[in-house]
Amino acid sequence: MKIGLFIPCYIDAFFPQVGIATLELLQRLGHQVECPRGQTCCGQPMANSGDQHASSETEAHFAACFRDYETIVGPSGSCVHHIRYHLDACEQTPEVVRVRKAVRELIEFLHDDLQNPPLPPVEFPHKVGLHNSCAAVRGLRQEQPSEIAAAPRYSKSQDLLKQVKGLQIVPMDRPDECCGFGGSFSVTDEAVSSKMGLDRSSDFLRHGAEYIASGDMSCLIHLRGIIERQKMPLKVVHIAQILNGGPFA
Repeated sequence: MKIGLFIPCYIDAFFPQVGIATLELLQRLGHQVECPRGQTCCGQPMANSGDQHASSETEAHFAACFRDYETIVGPSGSCVHHIRYHLDACEQTPEVVRVRKAVRELIEFLHDDLQNPPLPPVEFPHKVGLHNSCAAVRGLRQEQPSEIAAAPRYSKSQDLLKQVKGLQIVPMDRPDECCGFGGSFSVTDEAVSSKMGLDRSSDFLRHGAEYIASGDMSCLIHLRGIIERQKMPLKVVHIAQILNGGPFA
């Protein structure tokens, strides 16, 4: 299918390798992928901070960039969650409504839309701790929240990573705990945010993980800052990088 590739602004600026991995993975699965060059931000930072005016203009621009695509895929649970459920500061024209319905997060696209297809063979011989963002768990339902006791439990990220040769997923004490980032929360409540990040990264370290893998680089940039300051022997990686076999640098 023809896919419009949504690369969140912070990934474009700080983690271009994640965007490259997402593009290559979708292409290796046989899809035609286009990345609109005019795209900027989805408007989530402004919306979360209560700036509806700035968010409105940014959201309208996002919808205009992707109006020609029936399927839009992006490697960020929090951004996709915002677009689908909270992109409402701008006028809800038929075009905007259609774009909101068309956007898919990479993991749900692979797992749900493509029904967990055989992925290109890759190896990642490391112990990996899985971090699903709050938006991915409780917004996009990519993993069963721990407060729900129904069985069987599920994790769409784990289902995909099981195809990777040599990868060992290590269990956490609190598998769906928040990392403490929360966008502007990490600025307005930096002490609480930092302590939550330290607790979260310590859980991974305690269980022998070599890497923290996630579908949200926003969480990982926060955790990486904690890890580097505490000199923890941990690395962070986006799930798209693992499934594509790189690039990692």
